[in-house]
Amino acid sequence: MKSSHFSHVKKFTDIPNIGPAMQKNFELLGIKKPIDLAKKDAFKMYKDICKKTGTRHDPCVLDTYMAAVDFMNGGKPKPWWNFTDTRKKKYPNL
Repeated sequence: MKSSHFSHVKKFTDIPNIGPAMQKNFELLGIKKPIDLAKKDAFKMYKDICKKTGTRHDPCVLDTYMAAVDFMNGGKPKPWWNFTDTRKKKYPNL
């Protein structure tokens, strides 16, 4: 069951939009606890995961990071695709 508020999150997969694959990404990035996402820059995380894996990830990965960071900063749970327009405006060349 996904958490409805960041204060209820115990593990990464409690965060809306986050499953085992994203949890692995966070671990690869050295993020140890879900609350640590509140301090992160989603775009930097995206660039770092692409570099660490040697793969250009789909931009929807950035949308998902943006959703997770927003939620862990107290935002309401939103589907990752709600961040697509923001990402396209902020990072048009991605």
